Amino acid sequence: MARVSGQDTDAAFMTAALSLAARNLGDIWPNPAVGCVIVKDNLVVGRGWTQSGGRPHAETKALQRAGASAKGATAYVTLEPCSHHGQTPPCADALIAAGIARVVVATGDPDPRVAGRGIAKLQAAGVLVEQGVDKAAADRLNAGFFLRVTQGRPLFALKTATSLDGRIALANGDSKWITGSLARQAVQALRARYDAILVGSGTALADDPMLTCRLEGYTGRPKVRIVLDRSLKLSKTSKLVTTAKDIPTWLVTARNSPAAEDLAALGVNIIIAEAGGVGKALAERGLTRVLVEGGGQIAGAFLKAEMIDEIAWFRAARIIGGEGRPAVDGFTTQSLASAPGFQRRETLAFGDDSLDMLERNQS
Repeated sequence: MARVSGQDTDAAFMTAALSLAARNLGDIWPNPAVGCVIVKDNLVVGRGWTQSGGRPHAETKALQRAGASAKGATAYVTLEPCSHHGQTPPCADALIAAGIARVVVATGDPDPRVAGRGIAKLQAAGVLVEQGVDKAAADRLNAGFFLRVTQGRPLFALKTATSLDGRIALANGDSKWITGSLARQAVQALRARYDAILVGSGTALADDPMLTCRLEGYTGRPKVRIVLDRSLKLSKTSKLVTTAKDIPTWLVTARNSPAAEDLAALGVNIIIAEAGGVGKALAERGLTRVLVEGGGQIAGAFLKAEMIDEIAWFRAARIIGGEGRPAVDGFTTQSLASAPGFQRRETLAFGDDSLDMLERNQS
């Protein structure tokens, strides 16, 4: 057991639960990322967070650690406890059976199978429930899961690495390396927090990337690798195809064909979707968070479709000039008022390089 020093308020314990919830973010799809802290007599007697693949759930792990100490305790949960029978029993039932006296919930679960039923079940059993503690942080943490439930698409985050003047490569395509080694290591940490990495066929052909998470110490599931390739240009000898039987590789194209069947035989998962149906197709397969790492055309297409929710913009302290390749291409706005707006969440420095983390304006 561990005592929380200093503040013993609901906000402090919920902050701890949110920190736990973020531990496996990017490795728990199709489930949400949830953290749970069980407190009794101002002592933390149990902690849990959603495990790899989405189960066991956070409440289950916390209750296991708390044991008999859960009786009469308070559970701080970052998302409304589930109330339906899936591959695991309802967490609301587990909290009730353990004798939890009070549950503090950060935010509700919009999943129609839950959507208030978890709260109602707890209250019907005589458990005191309080809601909305650090709701904004909890909503941000599970924005991808919420988008999948409410809009039928995952969260898309654009990652780009540019010069100060917004260029991702020289005119001849040379881009190795615009940013330094510290920034490139940060990219691996960023990849760890997403379910999948997406590029277009141009990037796949030009760079022949592996699109894996090479963060030291990462032990989660391999990231799903997605290539948007309407013309089926992806080479059978590319790294993506030759490793497709070991690492999940999805190719999104417009129609089936012998070329698609050949790639499927090599382990590539072929997804047939029209240009406007990519988000729906990925959400139907369980993805909640996708990192878009393609070139300017892919970035422009997603911005034009209003599907970029976050941006991770790495910027090197150098200037390439007007002939360099732009970070965003094929996308224009008619006025400043209509231009997509983003707000800066944080700025980090990696040597001479910087990273701006931005999220789309909701207004």
